[in-house]
Amino acid sequence: MTSNNTTATSSNPYGKSVADFLSRVDNFSIIESTLREGEQFANAFFDTAKKIEIAKALDDFGVEYIEITSPAASEQSRQDCVAIASLGLKSKILTHVRCHMDDARIAVETGVDGLDVVIGTSSFLRQFSHGKSMEYITQQAIEVVNYIKSTGLEVRFSSEDSFRSDLVDLLNIYRTVDKLGVNRVGIADTVGCANPRQVYELVRTLRGVVSCDIECHFHNDTGCAIANAYAALEAGATHIDTSVLGIGERNGITPLGGLVARMYTADRDYITGKYKLHKLRDLENLVADAVDIEVPFNNYVTGYCAFTHKAGIHAKAILNNPSTYEILKPEDFGMTRYVSIGHRLTGWNAVKSRTQQLGLELTDDQVKQVTAKIKQMADIKPLGIEAVDHLLREFHAKHTDNHLEQLGRMEVTVHQEAQEHSEQTG
Repeated sequence: MTSNNTTATSSNPYGKSVADFLSRVDNFSIIESTLREGEQFANAFFDTAKKIEIAKALDDFGVEYIEITSPAASEQSRQDCVAIASLGLKSKILTHVRCHMDDARIAVETGVDGLDVVIGTSSFLRQFSHGKSMEYITQQAIEVVNYIKSTGLEVRFSSEDSFRSDLVDLLNIYRTVDKLGVNRVGIADTVGCANPRQVYELVRTLRGVVSCDIECHFHNDTGCAIANAYAALEAGATHIDTSVLGIGERNGITPLGGLVARMYTADRDYITGKYKLHKLRDLENLVADAVDIEVPFNNYVTGYCAFTHKAGIHAKAILNNPSTYEILKPEDFGMTRYVSIGHRLTGWNAVKSRTQQLGLELTDDQVKQVTAKIKQMADIKPLGIEAVDHLLREFHAKHTDNHLEQLGRMEVTVHQEAQEHSEQTG
């Protein structure tokens, strides 16, 4: 799976760097965790029908993996796991389980394609959560991984709270499970404490220790989830965990739309060829409705302000060349740009564009006159697009009537002069 846009990528200042020879920004997979991490969101409660609807929508969007809640969590979770695994989706179905044989046995029987095994490795979790030593964790990992491997399913082993774990402990256990033949090892920034530089250094170090794929899971408590995901891919990670709208425990994880926007900037051809970007808005609306929230106004790509331009100088440039103030092409995502003109910052070029859209013929001087009127009115209160359109049509009608009246007077004058001339020469 390699990008067919090598030339464009190498010349793209926002894309793959030649210095990052391990970079996977143009060759990665998404593990979509709305139905696992997303279930931990404060408002989330997905019944079976809704889980199936979301799973199908994610599959249609094109994610490579869908991760669902552990079947050991509850009987209904087990039944949901079986139901989704039997849908026959193109996306591989994974379930997330504790590093425990009981959980692993239950999960294997559900028909999923793979198991994501996790156990806490930081001193915080070893002391205040499961209370186990690194020696115990290693033995547990060996037993569980060997069992899953014997069933022929994919297996990922991940530490939890990786960035607050001892580096030597991490590398030792990753090296151990890599030798057992895991498909992936996972790094998890469970509390959202990591920054992009730390992520890059840890992934780069791990890349030199293991030969398997590297999956990364970033929480967004301090706002670094997307940047951390990108840094991880630059350093050689191969898989990124996401959720729709970033929903999850506390402030959630790397949002699917945000990651796609970032990676589109790095390699547009790769992303547009891999995912159905025009499906993103419907997917986000589906999940937003399911968890009873609104899509944020500044949401990546689909927020109602995402492609709205207001300042006069911006609007003029956008009308001449959209790339001047847009790094993303809205049409690639099934979106449209909107140039706002009903405010005191509006410029006459934007107003002229709107008159042309409405089929109103005005001279530049007339457009400047009506722009001044819009600014005057907007100093009192911003105008909606309907109010602006009404004003433009009234202005056009008035000036058209005046023009016709002037033409009429000219015709009468010409007719009178011609008649007088005829009488004089007759």
